[in-house]
Amino acid sequence: MGLDLVVGRISGVPVTIPSLTAPAMMSGFSGFDLFDPGTSDEPASWDDLGCLSASAFLAQSKPVSRRVLPPRSKTAIDLTHLKTQPIGTFRIRTRMHSSHSEGDFTSLPPEPQQGNIEYKLKLVNPTEQRLEHLVTQMKWRLREGQGEAIYEIGVEDNGLMTGLSEEDLTSSLDTLREMARRLGATINVLREKVTTTEHGLRTVAEVLVRKVPDDQQCIDLRVCVLGNADVGKSTLVGVLTQGHLDNGRGRARLNMFRHLHEIQSGRTSSISHELLGFDADGQAIDYVQCNTAEEICEHSSKLITFIDLAGHQKYLRTTISGLTGYCPHYISASAGVVPMTQDLLSMAVALEVPFFVMVTKVDMTPKPKLQATLASLQSLLTSVGANKVPLVVKTADHCITAAGNALKENVVPIFCVSAVTGTGLTLAKKFLHLLPPGAGLKEQEKLEQDHPEFQIDEIFDVPHVGTVVGGLVTQGIITEGMTMNLGPFPDGHFQSVSVSSIKRNRAGCRLVRATQSAALAIDFPFSDLRRGMSLVDPRATETHACLYFQAKISVLFHPKAISPGFQTSVHIGNVRQTAVMEAIIAAKGLQNNDQASVIFRFIRHPEYIKVGQRLLFRDGRSKGIGKITQIFPYEKPVTGS
Repeated sequence: MGLDLVVGRISGVPVTIPSLTAPAMMSGFSGFDLFDPGTSDEPASWDDLGCLSASAFLAQSKPVSRRVLPPRSKTAIDLTHLKTQPIGTFRIRTRMHSSHSEGDFTSLPPEPQQGNIEYKLKLVNPTEQRLEHLVTQMKWRLREGQGEAIYEIGVEDNGLMTGLSEEDLTSSLDTLREMARRLGATINVLREKVTTTEHGLRTVAEVLVRKVPDDQQCIDLRVCVLGNADVGKSTLVGVLTQGHLDNGRGRARLNMFRHLHEIQSGRTSSISHELLGFDADGQAIDYVQCNTAEEICEHSSKLITFIDLAGHQKYLRTTISGLTGYCPHYISASAGVVPMTQDLLSMAVALEVPFFVMVTKVDMTPKPKLQATLASLQSLLTSVGANKVPLVVKTADHCITAAGNALKENVVPIFCVSAVTGTGLTLAKKFLHLLPPGAGLKEQEKLEQDHPEFQIDEIFDVPHVGTVVGGLVTQGIITEGMTMNLGPFPDGHFQSVSVSSIKRNRAGCRLVRATQSAALAIDFPFSDLRRGMSLVDPRATETHACLYFQAKISVLFHPKAISPGFQTSVHIGNVRQTAVMEAIIAAKGLQNNDQASVIFRFIRHPEYIKVGQRLLFRDGRSKGIGKITQIFPYEKPVTGS
């Protein structure tokens, strides 16, 4: 069985689960102020799948006090203010549930002033002036949520769930539908809750409002697929995107492979992309309904781009490059018990990227073994340094709760799925459909106001087009015809180039914004390009290549002491190069879990990196993380005549 998202599987042989309460590799994260889920005094009990609830675990274990980081986005309500409800035999925190019998509470947190969540007591027969105000308010909430907003109907501003009669609820939904129509948006009732009041039964409704931004073809999210080798990552992505179940021998994964040796070995060695679309009603759009990726993009209001990464140790460099370079919004991490799983999980935690877990191949896994795997997964996620809150998703209501809090770094949804029988796939698709965009409005606007930058991850020589570079817009806005500087080249200089055309999701467009992936056609020889280069704005005054840089690092694992002269592979964004640790400031050497400021030197050529970027470094079993604190602009050596 395994875990993955896409992720994993463990073979049919009995497995002994080692103690993972505090893995050595995870303890090094304590210096990076990871999210602390807080404490609770809720009663603890085991779920029938063997995973403790968040509150139950936290009642048993008092984590080390740490600074609590704010949510990465305002599209979810803070869990620490929520009431609790039972799921199975344990309790977790949630915003709302669909059945009165599952748990009884009468209030939500007060309405957030910022973000994409709006409370409305009722919307019955508003005047035209009032309706215009409501439409303006909805437009603002949609902008806050990057095209998505959540309306809680029948809830007062202070969070009290008053509820509405059937007649008033129908009228309120009709008004909400008219508001959405005027904005070109759609609404989808996610769930309803019946409450008992002194006036009888009343209903509260939670509604998703979605509008594709005017400058986008659809709302686009990137999901990076992590997991150990042979856990079924490519197979599961193939089933989700192709619309057909696997035959148990890997048929679904064939379309994911890019090379002959991948088909022959059955192992992914490169980074591949697949698309899964959703229409306004939440129905999946895949290759069953459409023949090409272009058709999927055309008919979708929301698009999930799966970035399938290699799981074998041999291709770990490629995996890290995809993880750091593509800056995914969500990561599905394998929860297997092998060391590779812990490595991948530690990378996701180090990069502070929200992730969720898929436990795969449950159709061929005995229940006791599944329980043991989930228990070890729970232990790993709640260990020192990670401090995650596992949330086993079993119902559609759980999907809504999980998606609403997906951007909170301490919540980790867990799905049990099978690519052969289809178990859990409906819940997985519903969760993907409800995932909110990663960047908040203010964060997005700030990025777009910066000078444009584009990191090059792929290069192509396209007949009749010329040189095309694929990658990610890290900041600013890039338009057709824009002149940008390409580099750095081996001597540290940047070359002026022109962007002749732009494509997103295989369709032409006139501009791309920060956080969007795109392919740009440029007027520059293909042979002089390499992956890891960047396109930067000529107006930017602090564009420098560097050979030396300083970083504050934390050593996760090293068999011996690290001393000056240590060589390691460094990953910074789309940059991947061997570097030498030239000096360790205020220390002679570094052991496991030590932190220090060090000076690195790239051994081949200068690179374009920036202060504040996160880095990963590894060499064999050695690994560590850090953040760049200073760069030293490259100066071309002066040679004698």
